[in-house]
Amino acid sequence: MSSDFDVAVVGYGPTGLVLASLLGRAGHRVVVLERWPELYGLPRLTHIDGETARIIQTAGDIEFALRDASPKDTYQWCNGAGDVLLEVDWAGRSSGFAAHYSMYQPDIESAIHQRIGSYPNVEVNQGFAVVAVEQQADHVALHVRPWSRDRDEQWSSGTDRVVTARYVVGADGANSFVRTALGIEATDLGVNDRWLNIDTECVRPLGPDFDVARQFCDPAHPNMFMPIGVSRQRFEVAVLPGDDAAFMETEEYAWQWFRERHQLGPENVQILRQIIYTFSARNADTWRSGRVFLAGDAAHTMPPYMGQGACSGMRDGITLAWKLNLVLTGRASEELLDTYELERRPHAEAIQQCAIALGEIANLKDPAAAAARDAAFLRGEVPPLPPFPTLGAGVVATNADHSPARLAGTLSPQGVVTAGERVGRFDDVFGWGFSIIATRDPRSVLDPDQLSFLDDLGVIVATTEPGSAGSFTDTDGTYADFLRAHGIEAYIARPDFHLFGSGSMSELPVLVDALRAALCYQDQRARRTERAAL
Repeated sequence: MSSDFDVAVVGYGPTGLVLASLLGRAGHRVVVLERWPELYGLPRLTHIDGETARIIQTAGDIEFALRDASPKDTYQWCNGAGDVLLEVDWAGRSSGFAAHYSMYQPDIESAIHQRIGSYPNVEVNQGFAVVAVEQQADHVALHVRPWSRDRDEQWSSGTDRVVTARYVVGADGANSFVRTALGIEATDLGVNDRWLNIDTECVRPLGPDFDVARQFCDPAHPNMFMPIGVSRQRFEVAVLPGDDAAFMETEEYAWQWFRERHQLGPENVQILRQIIYTFSARNADTWRSGRVFLAGDAAHTMPPYMGQGACSGMRDGITLAWKLNLVLTGRASEELLDTYELERRPHAEAIQQCAIALGEIANLKDPAAAAARDAAFLRGEVPPLPPFPTLGAGVVATNADHSPARLAGTLSPQGVVTAGERVGRFDDVFGWGFSIIATRDPRSVLDPDQLSFLDDLGVIVATTEPGSAGSFTDTDGTYADFLRAHGIEAYIARPDFHLFGSGSMSELPVLVDALRAALCYQDQRARRTERAAL
């Protein structure tokens, strides 16, 4: 391992993979430090949404990542008798993909890992644990040691190495060493659900009943099942206070449960993994200490009832990637990094609270209370699910009262486009970064200084107007439909696909100026002066 990197990423799960890949794509010197010697190779997450698929598209080979995935339209919550209490609508499309997928996590991790391997500026060190974190004025020093699961880190053989980086991101899981080393506490929200997880591979198709994710809110024994992509199936059973947890982790228990509950045997499924997990909900009290940031489960954990834990971590990864990129290249001041937690914490906490509430429904064990719940839900007295969160602060256009301006903080669309001889999803055709999409050439309403700023920022300027620079054919009508539905002519999208703002063509110059201010942007002359001073 060498030293003197721009960013050190500690942890190589979905969050760290996305962050390392996108920083590598931007050309930065990145070092990854992961204690496990190889990728995990088994599914932990089994669900992603369309937004997350678009993040994976940017970080890796999306076709490989979703090769065994299956779009899902519903998520059913049933009582112990199997009556549907709540059906969550997962239908539709988002960000150029199905709105929701059941998928196989190792395919996603391999797709991003392979992309990272193509970047000579990214160094991946698996089988190495960080054992100390030292912050200096202009860098962070990480003490790194070879690690083996067969012995404690402090007794592992080998000599410590010191790796230095301008910034460090701790994406090292719920029991984050980086968070502990920084002395950052995590607030416990009181979730402590234990569930047995049994992952299987289908020996033969299980039939349509198993194509839908179903949560059984059975007070006698809460349980659920869901597909893991096309060819695998997950089963989960709550571990109750009187249960023999050791017996539940044996194959004898698994086959007993399969026969009694689902009429399945070895002729139907093969057991891949059987383990008891404890679901928690915790938030780090701060996500930043100087030059060190926390992301993914190191910053926030949530129970799995929304299927959004890893999705939230990958959102952290792409957000940090584009903000660190601007700061590392001198185009934005360090103040921009303060917007990371400002944006991501409320978003993650809103999802977390919804997951906690759903978990309380799933784990209701009092028979009388469960019967009352069932009766109310079957009468249609179902409390509405809150809307999925958007960004309410940070790098978004605002009104005079500081509230988000029209569409600011919501997701931008992605459609199939044709530009020249290229046909494909917009990001594959035009690339990754800030983008302006408009019905007419944006250059016709922007002044030279604004155009210089957009060029320096690397903004993708595209229009549906034929014959203009950056023009494209809206092959599947995604952009025409979006602009027409919202009564707008142009929008600015961030590299994490959230809209900075939108409006008419005449409002675009004001939006561009607002973006410049929100980014704490430093122009080329200021950067030349700064470099000369150094």
